[in-house]
Amino acid sequence: MKRVSILGSTGSIGKQALEVIRLHKLSVTALAAHSNIKLLEEQTREFNPKLICIYNDDLYKELKIRLSDVNIRILTGMEGLCEIARFSDTDILLNSVVGMVGLLPTLTAVEAGNTVALANKETLVAGGKLVMELAKKRNVNILPVDSEHSAIFQALQGNDNNEINKVILTASGGPFFNMTKNQLQNVTLEQALNHPNWSMGKKVTIDSSTLMNKGLEFIEAKWLFDLSPNQIEVVVHRQSVVHSAVEYKDYSVIAQMGVPDMKIPIQYALLYPKRTKCPTEKLSLTDYGTLTFEKPDYETFECLRASIKAIELGGAYPCIINAVNEVAVESFIKKKISFLQIGELITDALNHFSFNEINTYDDVIKFDTGAREYAESLI
Repeated sequence: MKRVSILGSTGSIGKQALEVIRLHKLSVTALAAHSNIKLLEEQTREFNPKLICIYNDDLYKELKIRLSDVNIRILTGMEGLCEIARFSDTDILLNSVVGMVGLLPTLTAVEAGNTVALANKETLVAGGKLVMELAKKRNVNILPVDSEHSAIFQALQGNDNNEINKVILTASGGPFFNMTKNQLQNVTLEQALNHPNWSMGKKVTIDSSTLMNKGLEFIEAKWLFDLSPNQIEVVVHRQSVVHSAVEYKDYSVIAQMGVPDMKIPIQYALLYPKRTKCPTEKLSLTDYGTLTFEKPDYETFECLRASIKAIELGGAYPCIINAVNEVAVESFIKKKISFLQIGELITDALNHFSFNEINTYDDVIKFDTGAREYAESLI
């Protein structure tokens, strides 16, 4: 029986992962959540893990009281996440936390030799070079959970990376597809959170509305599949049925398709390379009837353009724009800035900072901190 640990068990990805685990009767070794102690308690009682972690230190005592009748180790903070990440009594770590907090646990898991199912974008955006070099050195698999990267990973099975001509990264276009910058001037938080196809957490949903999500995935794809930026093409596909595709040197294109349900890529990562029944609907192409593909509007969606420029420039730039985006999105959620200002802040930071290499985790933290301070000073 495969043993699974989950960082971010009370979030959207974590909850869906537990659906998959429940169906296939997998073993849960450890669970971690940010602050939802009520749900973490319920999950702990159902799945009986050996370790749990509540990231928010202030909630540690309350969680301990809630679970006083359960014989379990309760951890807290970043140290707790990393202890779970390096825990030897596990076969795969699902990292589905949101934000830069996910990088150190990923590095810790890889250093310990644990397979990682990665649903934390920031890990590869901010520290892609560090993670992939360490994974190669330690001979550890990084299995993508994002639907787009999972699709590429699946389309690559049985083929070699050196046979790739390009990968085609599909984007839903978010709730503001075909709108102009003028029309986006007065976008509300509620409108930005109204995604047409996917059910996700606030931060990821806002990123999808600005197309920053696709920019981050562009950077991730470069690291995951050892590509150059000119080997990655973004295509807007409103139906979210073709999750991404690979074009090979002979111009054959292999795509992975399915209903827009994250349980499919989650299950593929957790059970890889096995395929079996998934708790989702079947895809009916005749029900969809028509699938459309269009070019993105790079002028209106400034975040996507800036992300691609960041990875083309290399060095610390992806880390910098990721940090600024986190600050900007949080500020937009708190209604301190407008929707369009998210992209403006990212572009401003890209032009403000000079080129620097990232060679260590401390480098990542330094540039991440500097970028956050810069963004906050502008806001």
